[in-house]
Amino acid sequence: MSIGDALAEARRQAGLTVTQVSQQTRIRESIIRAIEQGDFSPCGGDFYARGHIRSIAGVVGTDPAPLIREYDEEHGPPGAISAADVFEPSTPIKIRDPRRFPLGKVLAVALVAVACFGAYRIATSSSGKPPATPVAALKPTPTATAPPVVAPKPTRPAFPPGEAQIKLTATQDCWVGITDAAGKQLYNGVIHAGKSMTWLERHQVQVRLGNPSGIMLMVNGKNATPKTANPATVNVSPGGATVA
Repeated sequence: MSIGDALAEARRQAGLTVTQVSQQTRIRESIIRAIEQGDFSPCGGDFYARGHIRSIAGVVGTDPAPLIREYDEEHGPPGAISAADVFEPSTPIKIRDPRRFPLGKVLAVALVAVACFGAYRIATSSSGKPPATPVAALKPTPTATAPPVVAPKPTRPAFPPGEAQIKLTATQDCWVGITDAAGKQLYNGVIHAGKSMTWLERHQVQVRLGNPSGIMLMVNGKNATPKTANPATVNVSPGGATVA
């Protein structure tokens, strides 16, 4: 019995439909049907095919080990998996440091302000009239004055509208790849356990996680971590996040 036939038979014996298996594994129905027919090309490679076989077998209640061995006999044993194999990275993008305001411009602005203030004092002192001599000194009557009203300072919202704050916190080492809608790579690398990284994006990006169970993805303060142990892709925009 082939791998696909074994999985299909186990699914039927478990009383599950392809849709129910898809909902529990987060694998598209078209991929599950192709695997049951012995076609692994929609999986996107041997690494993902083995992961799909293992996930489907766990849901339908069959042992994935003999199925993986049969797959390896037909397609070759698995090799070493690196970040380059998972994400097909290009040259790593260097993150630029924020620009600092030049010190020379600060000094120039300060000197101009001092010069203008000095010119104003000279002009007012030379054109002013001498104060008149008071005829009689009157003792002022103290009056109660209301305390000045201090307007509250506007506070900047924690998550400005039109932007998506992406925060990744790793509990295990995890490869992360971020690309924009045009396919340009914005980040590619490993976030080590105990580390966090944050991005602000105004346009939709794709966040690809090599080990979703070892990292937490927060979008504008909301948990958007995929509930799967397999590599996953999350579409993130200022409006929120969805698992691809």
